[in-house]
Amino acid sequence: MPRFLTALPVYNEAAHVEGVLDEVLRHAADVLVVDDGSSDGTSALLADRVSRCGDIRVVRHAVNQGYGAALATAFRETLAGPWDGLVTIDCDGQHQPRMIPEFVAAASDPSTAADIVSGSRYLRRFAGDSLPPAARRRINAEITSEINDRLGLSLTDAFCGFKAYSRRALERLHVTETGYAMPLEVWVQAAAAGLAIVELPVPLVYLDLARSFGGALDDAATRLAYYRCVLDRAEAAVAAAAGGSGTSM
Repeated sequence: MPRFLTALPVYNEAAHVEGVLDEVLRHAADVLVVDDGSSDGTSALLADRVSRCGDIRVVRHAVNQGYGAALATAFRETLAGPWDGLVTIDCDGQHQPRMIPEFVAAASDPSTAADIVSGSRYLRRFAGDSLPPAARRRINAEITSEINDRLGLSLTDAFCGFKAYSRRALERLHVTETGYAMPLEVWVQAAAAGLAIVELPVPLVYLDLARSFGGALDDAATRLAYYRCVLDRAEAAVAAAAGGSGTSM
């Protein structure tokens, strides 16, 4: 049986972290929490759980570095260990841990040879799906369409954080984007490396409709422009790497 690490990037999730971890541990044996400089009591809750139960491992960033930075830490921790791959799941209650085995199975299916299994909230509808905030849905649709046009992919959801990565994929991804735009860098690098991508439908759940993206990025137009800049930068980096080595990533 393939052995996957399940990692949760966490920042100020004191209200959710214990309940989410309880549910994750029903479906995953190896669990890593990357505490990205939490300041709301999350760190103390995690430390207490480790001392009481010892059922999770925690890596803590001394200061908040960003969502992408937390996932980059999870990538490194996976590659430094014995795991065949990595499942990433958010800690805000929007993802359903019961689906972790489905992601592992899809990433281990020899018939698809998937390197990245990415959750999609728009591949099909589930009973009880939320209605997404209009601006977020529009930006997701626009960026997803641009990614498909630029990279020759056929994604339906560019931003879902519920994913499974094969070890082969992690070895070929070199994430530098520290914020919420990190998935865009992943898609550019994955396409350049010829990684096989499969989408898995997941329920559409929005619990925090007022979530901040950080400062100016809370403005939808600014956020859209920023995402396009990240795509441009990631494509330029891939082209520069290919030009320097004579091969693609």
